[in-house]
Amino acid sequence: MITLTKSLLSSDKKLRIHLIGVAGSGMSGLAQLLLEMGHIVSGSDRVNSGETERLKKIGLKFSSPHSAECVNGCDYVIFSSAIREANPARKSAIDQGIKTLRRAECLAAILHNRDGVIVAGTHGKTTTSALSAHVLRRANLHPSYYVGAEIPILGTNAKWNENGNLMVAEGDESDGTLVLYKPKHSIILNLELEHLDFYKDMDHLNSVFSTLIQNTQEKVIYCSEDKNATALVKPSGKGVSYGWKDADYTASNLLEGRGTTYFTVSKQGKPVGRLELGIPGAHNVLNALAAYALADLQGADFTFIDSAMASFAGAKRRFETKYYSPNFRIVDDYGHHPTEVEATLKTARKFEPKRLVVAFQPHRYSRTQMLAKEFGEAFALADQVYITDIYAASEDPIPGITADTIVDAIKEEGDTKAESVGAVSQAHYRIGNKLKKGDLLITLGAGNIHEVGTKIARDLNTLEDIQRFQPTPDSATACLYEPMRRHTTIMIGGPAQFWIEPHTFQSFAAIANTIKERSMPIRIVGRGSNLLVKDGGLRGAVIHPSGGEFSEVSVDGNRITCGVGARFKKVASAAQSAGIGGFEWMEGIPGNVGGSLRMNAGAMGTETFDQVVEMTFLNEIGKIVKKSRDEIVAYYRNVPELDHNFALQVVFEGTPAPADDIQAKMLESRNKRNTTQPKAASAGCIFKNPMKELGAGKLIDELGLKGTTIGQSEISEVHGNFFVNKGGTTAKEMLSLIKHTQERAKKERDIILETEVQIIGEDQPSF
Repeated sequence: MITLTKSLLSSDKKLRIHLIGVAGSGMSGLAQLLLEMGHIVSGSDRVNSGETERLKKIGLKFSSPHSAECVNGCDYVIFSSAIREANPARKSAIDQGIKTLRRAECLAAILHNRDGVIVAGTHGKTTTSALSAHVLRRANLHPSYYVGAEIPILGTNAKWNENGNLMVAEGDESDGTLVLYKPKHSIILNLELEHLDFYKDMDHLNSVFSTLIQNTQEKVIYCSEDKNATALVKPSGKGVSYGWKDADYTASNLLEGRGTTYFTVSKQGKPVGRLELGIPGAHNVLNALAAYALADLQGADFTFIDSAMASFAGAKRRFETKYYSPNFRIVDDYGHHPTEVEATLKTARKFEPKRLVVAFQPHRYSRTQMLAKEFGEAFALADQVYITDIYAASEDPIPGITADTIVDAIKEEGDTKAESVGAVSQAHYRIGNKLKKGDLLITLGAGNIHEVGTKIARDLNTLEDIQRFQPTPDSATACLYEPMRRHTTIMIGGPAQFWIEPHTFQSFAAIANTIKERSMPIRIVGRGSNLLVKDGGLRGAVIHPSGGEFSEVSVDGNRITCGVGARFKKVASAAQSAGIGGFEWMEGIPGNVGGSLRMNAGAMGTETFDQVVEMTFLNEIGKIVKKSRDEIVAYYRNVPELDHNFALQVVFEGTPAPADDIQAKMLESRNKRNTTQPKAASAGCIFKNPMKELGAGKLIDELGLKGTTIGQSEISEVHGNFFVNKGGTTAKEMLSLIKHTQERAKKERDIILETEVQIIGEDQPSF
């Protein structure tokens, strides 16, 4: 370990310093400090980032990826804990005899150039160190600072100030490096057994904090509400305590609003004044007391302290509001220990949501294993919890320890609903789809769980913007990430990014026009009887005309007017009741009017457009217009008119017929379907008939492909042109089976089979 002296990384001599892993929040802060101290700084990482782009503007020489050459000529090389010895830059530094420092060693060396203040503890370090820096800055004490997260009100997570002597730094206890610091003051917030990959037990943790206390030159500010911190600090004679009562600094008469907290601060039992804190939560009041105690020790004026605390908006990922509307609130928080989880959920309850929904990413297998019961107890404060896969950090998996370890612990504690949702990259699909109006969603964890809330917030903002253009609030319903398997007869399909169900023609027009103005993809989906949606789902908006005007069917003489959401079975029944013939074939079609219009579907020798008299649709420029049948071109399974226009309503025409004839034909249609088509989930006919004298089903039968399976996709034994979902198949499996059939037809009969089923969507999730 490097012997740390004041001159090691002072600003008196320019040094050439390289940081390996500079894109990380901790390392980028060091780069900021070193650059502002006047050193020549370079850095490398696997990827570029917003932080590295910002640092390049103030002098950082950045390179990616890591290389042996990037450390040539350096005086020091700094590396983060994630960097292994095999890293080419670190290995090159060792081979060249360049001095290497861990991140904490570098920070300690910098801190020794100032009257240092180390903020340490299991929870609350970032908030307390950021708040302390902000208060001292407002009090014109010109502090330098180093904080482990982005702090909007500070501008950057680190700052070197030549005009002041104080420096506040967040200390990392995870690897025992707190023993490196020799600060003027320390703040110890709390001590709980954490970082079980490093610490053997509580005694091991206590020994590290005891060394920090011994190394502290003057005062150790500690939370008297934490028995472990009290037991370590009080005997040292250096302690300055804060808490709810019986402490040097206390807070009382708390009043919690929606996002702010008011309290009275007292010193040595005497009220000093009323403070406003710009962030919620009783746990943050304790953090604020620690910052107040430090500022008071430096002689800061109460007025400046009050102003600073009222304006403090928190750190990134510390109860950070990502989205708010009258319908939803999304908050992100870094908490990944049961105590942090409990404090965050208690704060969230103050907002009185209809449901408190949590998306949690466990951090490390060891923590999940050791603290599963405590996690179960903490999450009892939520209504619904979704657990993603474990963020391993640097650990190897522990057999039997998974997301379900915490799910099971939650279920054992009470009535809170819990389920595992797999990878973070796709968790937003399941979580976002299940949100309800009035929900407060919190994303919790130290990994990349914040991405879930960010994606949902992005799409909620778009969806609610679209809904604002509805003619009336109840003229449409909408949600995010609706699984398309629920809306296709083959029961396959990934999520629709935006699922919207208009109930009136005017609502449909307003929504479609709003979506088009935003250059978003748009799809119209009915019952999904001739549709195969890929596993990656549908980017953009999927409109499903439903209910209201779209489901209406009315009869006038021999004509039947239908909304595009009406099922063919309903149209056939209405015709039968009115004694109108010509609609019997519809009895055997499982789809609805809109889908059949688009594909010019047919059966028993009749096609949909054989009976169309007039169609109402939304045209390309967003106007509702009508066209007669003579103005519409329709081909076999193709209606060009509807490639860019959206059907809303149609008028069909039939002929009077005896009731017995209609009944007989409907029975014939029904029986044909029941005897020639499989009952398993399918999309109808997969291929167009290649020629009049040879249907696709007969060809597939002759090729001997009936019964062929790939995964849970199967070519039906009943009808060769029906591919069925045996249960839980994927679009990937079904498409493989389709391709296999096409290849056999081409190879053995030189026939090209064209798909009749519409195949749409993304192969992989992309939104």
